[in-house]
Amino acid sequence: MDRLRQRADFLAVANGARVNSPAFVLQSIGRDDGGPIRIGFTVTKKNGNAPQRNRIRRRLRELVKRLDPVSMQPHHDYVLVGRRDALSRDFATMLDDLRTAFTKPSRQAHKGRGRRPGSSPVLSRPDPSRPDSGPAAAASRKPD
Repeated sequence: MDRLRQRADFLAVANGARVNSPAFVLQSIGRDDGGPIRIGFTVTKKNGNAPQRNRIRRRLRELVKRLDPVSMQPHHDYVLVGRRDALSRDFATMLDDLRTAFTKPSRQAHKGRGRRPGSSPVLSRPDPSRPDSGPAAAASRKPD
């Protein structure tokens, strides 16, 4: 098992499937290459100050260490997004939550996250500093 460290990898997994739990969110995405399972950990600033976030991250890492890798799908990337409840939740309960998260059918996370393939592009907002920007200005221009 390897670790995810690049921002692009985290962003790719964020567009994949997700399973919610009180202490964390498990995001996953399959890869086409034959590489090993990779896992990343993240905790946002809204979950507390640095020592609290580090404690959440340490608890999540220990959960993954105690979990058997057989329950994870090969050639997948996973990201565990820590929540505030990870500080106070019982460790055995969190381990059970993680086991069920890996076996639970996951739902796709395409609600409001970018464009879906085949959908029409969203028009950009007009720039207030430029008087000739925006859809109204584009419609009033004559073609070349």
